[in-house]
Amino acid sequence: MTGFLGTWASFSADLNLLVQIAMGIALVAGAFLARAKRYAAHGACQTVVLILNLPMIALVMWPSLHMRVLPKLSRHFGKRYYAIAVAHGILGTLAESFLILGVFSVGSYGCVLSWPSGGWSYSQGWEPITPGT
Repeated sequence: MTGFLGTWASFSADLNLLVQIAMGIALVAGAFLARAKRYAAHGACQTVVLILNLPMIALVMWPSLHMRVLPKLSRHFGKRYYAIAVAHGILGTLAESFLILGVFSVGSYGCVLSWPSGGWSYSQGWEPITPGT
C-alpha cells in the first residue's frame, strides 16, 4: 500500500480524492448560496473550486490518463475500464471548460466580484467594481 487511505492508490491519488470530495461539497454549498441570492459568495465559492481543480487535473488526473489509458486505448477500446476513463476525461474537460467560460463571461459582462478592503461585493451592470469605490 502506498496511499494513506489504505488502498493501493498512490499518495497523490488519495490526496486528489479527498480534495475532489471537498470541492464537491463546496459546489453544493455554492448552489445553496445562489438559491439564497448570495451571488457574491456563490461566485467566490465557484471560482475557488475552479482554481483548485485546475492543478489537480494538471498534476494528478492528466498524467494518469496519459500514462495508463491513452497508450493502450487503441488495443483495448471495447473494454469498460478504458471506456469509463475516456468518458470521464471527456466529460471532465467539458465541465471544466464550461466553468472557465462561466467565470469569464460573468467577468466580461459586468457581474464582477472584487474583494476590496470592505469585503466581497457584487455588481450587475457594465461598470466593473474597482477597489475603493
